Amino acid sequence: MTLRNILVFPDPRLREIAQEVKVFDEKLKSLSEDLLETMYEFKGIGLAATQIGVPKRIIVIDISEEKDEPQVFINPKIKILEEEEKAGYEEGCLSVPSFYEEVIRPVNVEISYNDLDGKEKKIKPAGLLGVVIQHETDHLDGKLMVDYISSTKRERIRSKLLRLKKQKK
Repeated sequence: MTLRNILVFPDPRLREIAQEVKVFDEKLKSLSEDLLETMYEFKGIGLAATQIGVPKRIIVIDISEEKDEPQVFINPKIKILEEEEKAGYEEGCLSVPSFYEEVIRPVNVEISYNDLDGKEKKIKPAGLLGVVIQHETDHLDGKLMVDYISSTKRERIRSKLLRLKKQKK
């Protein structure tokens, strides 16, 4: 396992659209282990491959208190079951560190995906798991949580993160 660097907004690589995974091999398993190690190291509950600069449709999640229930979703697809029912959640993002914003998302969704062996699966996640899957899948489509807020707020966050990056150099 290798700890990876997480790209930070406004890095343009975060806007790349991830490619579908077609080969389910040891390299894919190794990538998922790297993603999990990186997510745990940075105290996240979800991470997409695009956040470490790998444009592949793979996300990892662990919403358990003990951080001992890792989940890997490859080629996730979201089907909204009830368009009208939505809820707001205070979301954070490892690519937008130290900022939390309310994002409104559908409550009832069905997720189809592949596991690490390529087997097709479907779930209807509830609560936090559903939110995190939607958040991480957005990353695979080049979308960030800041896209759900006003352009003024987004620009303020962008400026602060760029300033912090310059200070670290």
